[in-house]
Amino acid sequence: MRGFDLTPYRRSTVGFDRLFDLIENNARAVQGDNYPPFNIERLSDDKYRVTLAVAGFREDELDIVAQQNLLQVSGRKAEISNDERAKFVHVGIANRSFERRFELADFVRVESANLADGLLTIELVREVPEAMKPKKIAINGGQIVEIGKQSDAA
Repeated sequence: MRGFDLTPYRRSTVGFDRLFDLIENNARAVQGDNYPPFNIERLSDDKYRVTLAVAGFREDELDIVAQQNLLQVSGRKAEISNDERAKFVHVGIANRSFERRFELADFVRVESANLADGLLTIELVREVPEAMKPKKIAINGGQIVEIGKQSDAA
């Protein structure tokens, strides 16, 4: 089984450590069950994309469920009858049902999902509420400023 090197992502992300740990642990635990294959891309500081190779699945055969800190993608194919199966000389395209679970960091939500050319892409966005964003506290009664914004007092 091919291992994942998530070190570059760990260095530059905060709050996703648990996500990477679970991906690595899941990859070790399932050993061999890598269907369907998937990629996880970091598009920017707060945007991610999960891409699953779901060749042969139609939109109505796929389900995406987003719960707090969990993204579940499943595909259900109807069983092929023995008459249909007898027509195939070779079956090399996996045509089985699946379920993939991805643990998400806090405040990550699914923005969109798209199925094209046998690839299911799910766009994720991390949106931290204003009350949870870090604030810089000035010493001696200065103004409180959100980190990343300029202050007239500074």
